[in-house]
Amino acid sequence: MRIPFLLSLFMFFNGALNAQTIQVLEENSSLPISGVAIYNNDKSKSAITDFDGFVSLSKFLDDEVLTFQHISHITVSIVKNELINNTVVNLKTDSSTLDEVVVSASKFGQKRRDIPQQILSLSSEDILFSNPQTAADLLESSGQVYVQKSQLGGGSPLIRGFSTNRLLITVDGVRFNTAIFRAGNVQNVISIDPFAVEKTEVILGPGSVVYGSDAIGGVMNFYTKKPKFSFEEGISLSGNTTGRYATANNEKTGHIDLNIGTKEWAFLSSVTYSNFGDLRMGNHGPDDYLRTEYVETVNGVDTVIPNEDPLVQNPTGYDQINAMQKIRFMPSKQWDFNVGLFYTTTSDYPRYDRLIRKRNGSLRAAEWYYGPQEWLSGNLQITSKPESVTLYDQSIFTISYQRSKESRNDRDFGAATLFETDEKVNAYTAALDFEKKLGSKNILFYGAEYVFNKVNSEGKQTDITNGISQVDTPRYPDGATWQSIAAYSSIQLKLIEELSFQGGLRFNQIKLDATFDPAVYEFPFSEANTSTSAITGSAGIAWNPNKTIGWRVNFGTAFRAPNIDDVGKIFDSEPGSVVVPNPDLKAEYAYNGEVGVALNFDNVVKLDVAAYMTELKDALVRRDFSIEGQTEINYQGEPSNVQAIQNAAKAEVYGFEAGIEVNFSEALQLTGQYSITDGYEEDDNGDQNPIRHAAPQFGNGHLIFKTNKWKFDAFVEYNGQFDFEDLAPSQASNDFLFAKDFNGNPYAPKWYTLNLGTQYSITKELQLNANLENITDQRYRPYSSGIAAAGRNLILAATYSF
Repeated sequence: MRIPFLLSLFMFFNGALNAQTIQVLEENSSLPISGVAIYNNDKSKSAITDFDGFVSLSKFLDDEVLTFQHISHITVSIVKNELINNTVVNLKTDSSTLDEVVVSASKFGQKRRDIPQQILSLSSEDILFSNPQTAADLLESSGQVYVQKSQLGGGSPLIRGFSTNRLLITVDGVRFNTAIFRAGNVQNVISIDPFAVEKTEVILGPGSVVYGSDAIGGVMNFYTKKPKFSFEEGISLSGNTTGRYATANNEKTGHIDLNIGTKEWAFLSSVTYSNFGDLRMGNHGPDDYLRTEYVETVNGVDTVIPNEDPLVQNPTGYDQINAMQKIRFMPSKQWDFNVGLFYTTTSDYPRYDRLIRKRNGSLRAAEWYYGPQEWLSGNLQITSKPESVTLYDQSIFTISYQRSKESRNDRDFGAATLFETDEKVNAYTAALDFEKKLGSKNILFYGAEYVFNKVNSEGKQTDITNGISQVDTPRYPDGATWQSIAAYSSIQLKLIEELSFQGGLRFNQIKLDATFDPAVYEFPFSEANTSTSAITGSAGIAWNPNKTIGWRVNFGTAFRAPNIDDVGKIFDSEPGSVVVPNPDLKAEYAYNGEVGVALNFDNVVKLDVAAYMTELKDALVRRDFSIEGQTEINYQGEPSNVQAIQNAAKAEVYGFEAGIEVNFSEALQLTGQYSITDGYEEDDNGDQNPIRHAAPQFGNGHLIFKTNKWKFDAFVEYNGQFDFEDLAPSQASNDFLFAKDFNGNPYAPKWYTLNLGTQYSITKELQLNANLENITDQRYRPYSSGIAAAGRNLILAATYSF
């Protein structure tokens, strides 16, 4: 009888001891939450969760009420006795955006309420619900980033009047932009897999202090999913699989990710494959967008074929595959090693806007397509948190290699010559970032970065009748290099509890070297060597006098140094024009000011508005040019007007943004976003013209209803009108992109769509999504886009988690 008694006693005490340690998890994702403070009523005892969310409660009495508090989650109170049979505490994410933790402003976690800049965030839950086909669609779903598309395999973000190489993209903190990001529309963001993204943060406005060149209009930071450790002995296995179908372009997508975790090691593998067919446009809208005919080569002869269904934009379809492998090793709380490997490639995909151009009333191109867009990347990030007092409390060391490949292929109707250019960029990055607390409330951030890009470019022309190829002029000077070295420092000061200051400085040195082979190029120069020094700074305050109101005021400078695309590019920019190299460029500088206010009425009604203005000096723009007095040259067999990237006098951009959230109850919510941007570009003669990348006024409105298993989102997206007088000269000359007004002039009509999204959780593991977009089947083309948007589109998806 003694043995059972002792065994029972042992099991009792063992259970009691185990109950002293609990784990705090995020309610929806079940991810551990570090830094949760636990304290009793009089705060005489306290504890804090470790990196894995674990904490010992042994110091608290069984009948004490314990409060669990975290800056980005809703505070809860629980009697310790209630935890004896439950070793997990779940916390809900705080819906108040002022309490959210963001990383983008300094590369380290900060409370949003202390940051003077406007930053928008999209979580993995937002991504799963909105079902974006590409990362460009993911950004567009925010309602604050406008997206231009020249083809289905595209998506060029516009933020606050800036686009392309005046916006910076990072993946896990690593610079994604390369030295050939152009001033024209850039679709490289589609290489990032939405299924692999844990969170996206977008800085609206300059970010050069932390991120360097190109961050004039904003910074788009994509943080991919991290491998998860096992919190029990042995190996844990988990994952997700998703299948999706969309009717507008006959999309078929399959995704799977698998996580293997132990106590110290974790591995995450992710693969996504998508097949997109030709995109169908809506049935109600301008006839100018209809695809009435297309070119097909029949028995070696280019033939114009009547389109059986003018709503189908033929050809636009393509395939894409994304793969990611993550490895994480955490031998102690002081060290965290993360390895990320990424590979993305597409099939050939048509550039639709070039295929609808006409010359003398007939289709101009027989073929115009991009070759596979390939992105290969590997990075190592080492996070250190030393126990002893040092020059830093946390550091992140990053080294990265990226290889980007792309090509352009075009052939005129009836011509035998196919022109091809192939580009490859090898990019290397090394960065070291530090965080140091100064006292209990102030934080110093500082770091250094080195970036090296090497560009390889080839050109050839092929006679399609016999397959014989010969060397042709490449798009860029082969072997050109672009490198950047920088150091920065910023500080966050808590002047008083309600008032925070954040400011910083960055010094950047950028060097470009390019050689123009005289056997290939007939220019009066043989090389371009530029060296650009830049000092940028920012200063801003965040004032939160009470829980109802929060003010932001921020001033900052930013710059963009000429890259190889600016200095050394040769390409046909528009019908009858050719861009040539210009070695005499200097950097452009931006000076930005903004003010914003957030109002929060008991988490029932929330308003967030901001106004901003940016002045851009020595703006790099494309203009008419001459080579040794010649303003016209022969390019690819056609007399072409000579243009080049040049430093213009200046440009100004100003705008207003507003957001609203109304929580009628825990189940019913109304949200909305609205943005308007305007500005001008002033040339050397003092003439002012509309800027190219200022989008029309746009926004959205969502009515969201949620229960335990269901989520419904009825939403509208809308876009204002650009009349002919509102178009930048470069856009007005591309009249094939636009509808025609009563006078026959190009313009961008206003449009709206009505949409419904639904989500149903059959079980905790199985989730179904059904989205019906553009219910009224509107035919519209977003501003500056070369392809009409999807018509009525039903998206069906199923996700199983295990």
